[in-house]
Amino acid sequence: MKPKRQSVLITPPAHALHGKLALPGSKSITNRALLIAALAKGESRLTGALSSDDTRYMAEALRQMGVEISQPTPTTYIVKSSGTLQPPTQPLFLGNAGTATRFLTAAAANVHGTVVIDGDEHMRKRPIGALVAALRALGVEAGDTDTKGCPPVTVHGKGGFTAAHVEIDGSLSSQFISAVMMAAACARQSLEIMVPQGDIGGAGYIGVTQAVMQSFGGKVETLGKGTWLIHPTGYQAQDYAVEPDASAATYLWAMEKLTGGKIALGADPTRMMQPDAKAWAVIQQFPHMPAVIEGSQMQDAIPTLAVLAAFNTTPVRFTGIANLRVKECDRINALSTELNRIRSGLAREEGDDLVVNADPTLAGQTLPTAIHTYADHRIAMCFALAGLKISGLSILDPDCVAKTYPLYWDDLVKLGVGLKFT
Repeated sequence: MKPKRQSVLITPPAHALHGKLALPGSKSITNRALLIAALAKGESRLTGALSSDDTRYMAEALRQMGVEISQPTPTTYIVKSSGTLQPPTQPLFLGNAGTATRFLTAAAANVHGTVVIDGDEHMRKRPIGALVAALRALGVEAGDTDTKGCPPVTVHGKGGFTAAHVEIDGSLSSQFISAVMMAAACARQSLEIMVPQGDIGGAGYIGVTQAVMQSFGGKVETLGKGTWLIHPTGYQAQDYAVEPDASAATYLWAMEKLTGGKIALGADPTRMMQPDAKAWAVIQQFPHMPAVIEGSQMQDAIPTLAVLAAFNTTPVRFTGIANLRVKECDRINALSTELNRIRSGLAREEGDDLVVNADPTLAGQTLPTAIHTYADHRIAMCFALAGLKISGLSILDPDCVAKTYPLYWDDLVKLGVGLKFT
């Protein structure tokens, strides 16, 4: 194992960034496909998939539950399963992988036995109480005793859900809804899922979940806003191609605009189903981004847009982003803190809004700054954008990008960006 690097100093390129890169596969889609393939009897082949810390945690947890998973290439998984998950002999450790933690918590209801879902110190601060409450309403014995609604969670599975209707609080995360949806296809009866007032954080990802489920033979009916009927179809093993990661693409789209370059990614943002692809249209407006950007449906793109906004011609207010406070870190606070580390007054928090006071004169300045990343891959990657225009900027804990984009720094080097690691 390579020693962990402490920081990376970025040298602003003296040229526009041009090149051709292969985007990593979507983390969101890869982890959905891994779980659903594990719930399908037979052999599935996932191509174009992401190989990163988050997907490694998911794959290893599924192996602990009796699923055979091999990886003949970095972007291919072969999943062989009996269609059922076995109780693991040890707790499932999932690092800070939110998708894996939440999805497996619901899937554990289908196990005949006890499953403990746990994570690192960061995951133990991320909420899961609404999902646990939903599982209990579905007849599942699940508990997060003394953890204040966060992992670890113990699930005593009895082979599936026993209720035909459940209400889920999806205001903090759509992953709670997606988790129950995917598990429900293996239930004994149809399940109606309802979200009170249709209030869903990251609602666009529900569509991603439906699409992956349907590719493996699942049947989901949308009955109205915030209401779905999941039929007990089970899943069939399939060959499945994972879409490139739209969240990762946002950094490269922003690099193009900041440097006046062109980076071929082989992905059409207008045809991608991931919600963060919506950020492409906003990025194209730089340096005249709108005064208000509503970010509820492209949450993982907000860090990219916030750093880009620092070089905009006019200030930008980001709204609808309260859920960013419960990501890998409190991203609203992290973005404000680190932008102000670059220049005092560059950003501020107003309730759950983030205001970035644009200053295009930052470009070309030398402002020695060490950016703290809070073990958050997106904070590291988005602030690298500032390093393309400001001299003296370094990113601490650069290897945290391995969570979703292990080759991020390699790709910057391919584009001609100077990096010095210590």
